[in-house]
Amino acid sequence: MSDPNCSHDRGAVTLSFEVMPPRRPHLAPRFWATVDALIGAHPDFVSVTYGAAGQDRSSARSVVDRLVRDTPVQPIAHLTCVGNSVAEVSQVVTDYLDTGVRTFLALRGDPPAEDPSWTPAPGGVSSATQLVTLIRALETRRCEAHPGAALRAAFKPLTIAVAAFPGGNPAAGTTPEQEVERLLVKQAAGADFAITQLFWDADTYVSFVERARACGVTMPVLAGLLPPTDPARLRRVTDLTGIEAPRGILDGLSAQDDPVLRHRFGIHEGARIAREVLAAGAPGVHLYTFNRSAPALDLLQEAGLLDPVT
Repeated sequence: MSDPNCSHDRGAVTLSFEVMPPRRPHLAPRFWATVDALIGAHPDFVSVTYGAAGQDRSSARSVVDRLVRDTPVQPIAHLTCVGNSVAEVSQVVTDYLDTGVRTFLALRGDPPAEDPSWTPAPGGVSSATQLVTLIRALETRRCEAHPGAALRAAFKPLTIAVAAFPGGNPAAGTTPEQEVERLLVKQAAGADFAITQLFWDADTYVSFVERARACGVTMPVLAGLLPPTDPARLRRVTDLTGIEAPRGILDGLSAQDDPVLRHRFGIHEGARIAREVLAAGAPGVHLYTFNRSAPALDLLQEAGLLDPVT
């Protein structure tokens, strides 16, 4: 590992954030203030998620449209299979392409809260791999039908990201070895890079990537991290993903009565993980912000990835 106090070459490391669109109109000003703060870090992209079964799809579309239109940042539009027919997914992709979106994150998606046993309808899109294939097919037909679309694709190629689960996917009951196999299939379908789900130990990421490379995965695997500054949020994320935060981090946060000291402890731990995965060869870090800019930016600064605040 490299010196933990060193700074990384920003030009050689990608930075990116995930944000969630505001669910109510009165939350929009605060949301956009957060986005503006994140854009100030000059990220390579910002991914825009939406909830189970696409419940925030309209809001997500508005956010992505504004990012394309009014900001210098590249947005990644999330797409999921759950709750969508092939025709519906095709229309969403087409609408995004019409807007100027050139990057998608293809996900199977979480079942609706009211229907945890959801299964795809016959003929529907049932996996991230099928979603990647569908997006590629739509882009091909678009380029064949419109010379302008073909030219746009030549200088701004369509890019598709997929999820990776370095510790296995508790929700699907898969092992890291099985997740490598899934990643290989997604790559064959046309995925360009992967973003990991949360992990809390650099060795989990490193061993997963090594195993993936040995099996033929060549695409970049971006390290997805959550700034661990809020113990309640960490417990909530554990409930949602099944990926447990380390007891040492939870106990360390809970031991701090002073919010400032609690924040500093979490930033120190998050920055340590970021430095370790970058020293091991990760192409960059992707921060799950939960629409809070300060923890994400503080982590990047602590990790030596931002210029010091003056």
